[in-house]
Parts: sequence; structure tokens; C-alpha cells
Amino acid sequence: MVDLIPNKTPKVLKHFFSTYVWDFYDKKEKTLYLTFDDGPIPDITEFVLEQLQKFEAKATFFCIGENIKKHPHIFNKILSDNHAVGNHTMNHLKAWKSDPEVYFRNVKDCQEMIQKYSEIKHTTQLFRPPYGQISYSKFKTLEKQGYKIILWDILSKDWDKTVHEEQCFQNVTQNTSSGSIIVFHDSIKAEKNLRSVLPRVLDYFTKRGFVFDKIED
Repeated sequence: MVDLIPNKTPKVLKHFFSTYVWDFYDKKEKTLYLTFDDGPIPDITEFVLEQLQKFEAKATFFCIGENIKKHPHIFNKILSDNHAVGNHTMNHLKAWKSDPEVYFRNVKDCQEMIQKYSEIKHTTQLFRPPYGQISYSKFKTLEKQGYKIILWDILSKDWDKTVHEEQCFQNVTQNTSSGSIIVFHDSIKAEKNLRSVLPRVLDYFTKRGFVFDKIED
């Protein structure tokens, strides 16, 4: 099982759980992969989309099914801006505390929201388990269903109220390298750090010749 706390995921953890996608170090040089969890949320997700557009950046949004249902217009704005979306369960369930049948139903419910509310009939096989928690048995079941489990290389810790804006910025800029998958959250809890740090991160890496791409199915 996996539960990530460090800002940068240790190599030994990536090696031990090599069946998950942690980064794209073997892909194009000077490319980074921004990801946003827990949306879509009014104002916050829209702020993210505005910042991405300013820097001609693409990203991947791991959406909660309930939020897609509540805010389908924002969900479709993500798609119309040509970003990628992924499944983040219907209710942000912790895999370690959920009965398998309940957990898989929650994943399926989210998938149904993605398909139901997508105006372009979009579907996705990208999946990120909330809190980074996923047991091997649950992983194997999801893998058989065609899901691609996306974890991360870098945690901004934007949601953590004890992490100051400057520390959040340093968490990303001091640890990121080409191919890194970086986690932010388009959520109310993360809003303060997100609004301060995301524009700076985009500017910092763009000036250093990096591009931001979305994760493909």
C-alpha cells in the first residue's frame, strides 16, 4: 500500500511500486506535468484555467464525481481548453478504509459522471486514488478494468495550512526535474497557497525553457 508524505517521492518507493506511474523521466526533455486534484470548484478551477492559458500550459485534472455533477460547466471548460481529466472517485474515498465493493462502485460512479456530463462525450482511463492510497489488490482490479494509476513525483502541499506560500513554492521549484508529475489541488482548502504559488511556478519554469503537458491515456 502507498501513502505519500514527502515533497518528492523517494526512488525506493517508486522502485518498490513500479507498476504505478510516478513520473515521465523517459519522455520529452524539459517537460513537466501539472496535475490538479479534487475539483472542479467554482472560481478556483476557473482561476487555474486562466493561469494555464496565460502560459500556454496544459495540465491534468483528477476530478471528484460529485463536483462534476455540481459544476458540469466548469468540467466542460477543462475539456474545451484541451486539458486531460482523470477519475478521483465519486466522494474522495480512502482506499484503506473502504470495502472493495464500495470502493469500486465509487470509482464507477465517478466514471459515469465523466461520461454523462461531458458535452464532447469524453472518457478517460486515468485514475488517481485519493490521498495516494491504493492497495495492490485494488490496483490489480482497477488495472484489469483498464485504468492507468497515476501517482506523482512532487507534492506542493498546497492544502496544508502549516505550509506557508513560500515553502509551497520551494517544495515545487527545489525538487522538480524534467518529467516530474506535480500535484496541486483546485480545492477550497488549498486556495490560498494555490492562488499565490501556481502563477509563480508557471512563470519560473517557463522562463527556464520548460513546457507543461497533459497526461495521455
